[in-house]
Amino acid sequence: MKPRSLFSLRTGITALAMVAVGVWLAWPAAPIAITPVNPLAMPDTTTIERGRYLAVQGNCQGCHTARGGTPFAGGRAIDTPYGKVFGANLTPSAAGLGGWNADDFWRALHHGQSRDGRWLNPVFPFNNTTRIARADSDALFAYLSNLPPSDAPVPADELRWPYNTQLALRVWRALYFVQGDAAAAANDAVAVDEVRRGAYLVNGLGHCSACHVSRNALSGNRDMLDLAGGLIPLQNWYAPSLLDPAEAGVQDWTLEAIVALFRDGRTGSASVSGPMAEVVQHSTQHWTPEDLRAMAIHLQQLPRQQVAAPPPTDAPDERALRVGGERYEQHCAQCHGPQGEGVGLYPPLAGNRTLLMASPANALQTVLQGGFGPSTAGHPRPFGMPPFVLELSEQDIADVLTYARTQWGNLAAPVSALDVRQLRGSR
Repeated sequence: MKPRSLFSLRTGITALAMVAVGVWLAWPAAPIAITPVNPLAMPDTTTIERGRYLAVQGNCQGCHTARGGTPFAGGRAIDTPYGKVFGANLTPSAAGLGGWNADDFWRALHHGQSRDGRWLNPVFPFNNTTRIARADSDALFAYLSNLPPSDAPVPADELRWPYNTQLALRVWRALYFVQGDAAAAANDAVAVDEVRRGAYLVNGLGHCSACHVSRNALSGNRDMLDLAGGLIPLQNWYAPSLLDPAEAGVQDWTLEAIVALFRDGRTGSASVSGPMAEVVQHSTQHWTPEDLRAMAIHLQQLPRQQVAAPPPTDAPDERALRVGGERYEQHCAQCHGPQGEGVGLYPPLAGNRTLLMASPANALQTVLQGGFGPSTAGHPRPFGMPPFVLELSEQDIADVLTYARTQWGNLAAPVSALDVRQLRGSR
């Protein structure tokens, strides 16, 4: 065969292959076939209560309830880098799960596909829910099916093209979705081994990696269960690494301290705030002691992996330390102590993990928005830190953070006004 003919043949085959791939990606998907499980069984009160508890464990209401709206009726706006996504209505109405059955619900959780074949947006953490056992999925559906129906309309998603297409979702799935092993999940859900049970909770219902994973430009990661930390898109809070003891790793903590943090929102000088305060407020404080312990054991035995430190920087200039010290004395020392030692229930800043992380995001957001812990049974009236967004300029915030991150033995990098502006975002 002549070279030119061979080239034309190869070009034609390549073009046909590309067309075939394009057609496959764009072709409407049929609903994935599901093997029915006890299709005629009616849920009893025990199953419904079990489903209620699972909904609390997954904090489902957090994304599926609009501010001030009917619980689980959807409509909460979730900002993404590509536009807004609105939480779906999970009540048994025509606007929600009315007409769905347990198989349809399992298809959504396990495969990330709606009952009509549409691929779900990965804002719904199906990389985690695919690891939920079928029995738990059915119990959760039984609970949702017995909620009061609400016909509250849910706005259509406001995503930019091409992110609003099924083609884009199919590509994302091909890159980042790994379907869970249903048989393994069924065993892990009822495992006596606390490490296995804890892993089931962390990776599945708890969907911890939905926040604690670093994401690329497509909001994906080759390991969507990674817990090495990452910036939460648009919120500009940093979900710290659960693998690094210098960030949020608890490998060196006692089990009692880990359980107390998730149950009470604080333990010793450690406390939760920001997005994690919402998790404790609405979810983990309501877990059973057995599940809290299983999660704690799993987190305690996670491998250690140090977050890469930023390259060495120059020492902060004298002006930043002078002004930062003045602002600290004026606004911070009364609660955190002149030497960062902490006063009463207010945490010390000397050696403070949040303050010393390579990313100053959480310290910055706390200064801007204030620091408020959850109200829990064990800590019903948590002390809070007022916001300073209206009192301090970006340069003032940079200076006071630089001062606190470099004093009393602290050795974190200085913070610039540009850092503040970038992490502050649109707030």
